[in-house]
Amino acid sequence: MQPLMSYRELYLATLQKWGEEAQYDQAVEECAELIASLKHLRRGRVDRTAVAEELADVYLMVGQLVYMLGEETVAAAVERKIARLRELLALP
Repeated sequence: MQPLMSYRELYLATLQKWGEEAQYDQAVEECAELIASLKHLRRGRVDRTAVAEELADVYLMVGQLVYMLGEETVAAAVERKIARLRELLALP
């Protein structure tokens, strides 16, 4: 699988075609579909492949959001979250 940001040209094309507001809305929709799929998986109504399909949609939307918000901004936030998680888990 390619890293999220290797898709820059694709992300730029989506923004040029549909605009930022539409992509924010699309991200919300894809997250909601993943949530529903996960709940269905717990109830045995879908299989892991269905969840993987929804997760792939969210993965692509996360890449677009990283592109839109700025890689450095998101990377800094991720580092803060990882540091906090390490603290919670009492890891070095």
